[in-house]
Amino acid sequence: MSSVLVRADRDSGVAVVTLNRPERLNAVDLAMADELASTWGELRFDDSVRAIVLTGTGERAFCTGIDRDAVVPQPNSPYAQDDPLLGIGPKANDLWKPVVAAVHGMACGGAFYLLGEAEFVVADTTASFFDPHTTYGMVSAYETVLMAQRMPYGEVARMALMGTAERISARRAYQVGLVSELVADGEAPAAATACAAVLAGYPTEAVQGTVRALWAASEAGRAQGVAQAPHLIALGNATGERQARLFAGRSREYRLRD
Repeated sequence: MSSVLVRADRDSGVAVVTLNRPERLNAVDLAMADELASTWGELRFDDSVRAIVLTGTGERAFCTGIDRDAVVPQPNSPYAQDDPLLGIGPKANDLWKPVVAAVHGMACGGAFYLLGEAEFVVADTTASFFDPHTTYGMVSAYETVLMAQRMPYGEVARMALMGTAERISARRAYQVGLVSELVADGEAPAAATACAAVLAGYPTEAVQGTVRALWAASEAGRAQGVAQAPHLIALGNATGERQARLFAGRSREYRLRD
């Protein structure tokens, strides 16, 4: 079964892209990363699709980042480290059609590669957001660069540094601007689709031009941060063995920050 499902409504002009690995909390493996890049490329050339909703299957998570079982071959040079998540977002694939994310359950770590490239986020009351990197001896670099465009500095810093000890509730995410609309449990896809249908009904050139202008507004700062990320990760990440030990010994307890 495909790990990325696409359902397009030609009448409304809205396509729904669904992450479909619920047994792995919609974590991204290498096959799913390739499917996402291919999906955005196909939607880029499909003129009948004018707006997109991004969501996930299952009750527990929107996406939990990269699958920890994924084996990513790396060159020996610390200056040439590969990150398979860099190509999973719509903007990374030159797609300038508006994307509205619909979040149910957990969104953490590498999920921010996707949320950071959506135009805005709709979440239901089950949603929670956190960044586990520091807990496992890893540098949160690309995630924090993207979230710094969405949230106040202190909120991004606290989320990145507190690791798995805290999760941001849907309500708190709405208060700080990460989430643009908060809805009842299970209603995020419908609310996001309603917004996407409005966008799809407007003149395409105006909508896509606005998306591009919004992205350009933060492009300089984002580019500088991304340029530093590989070196910071190479210098700061613990060895794979130590990361595995930290992951195995992690506490299951956390505070939900409201």
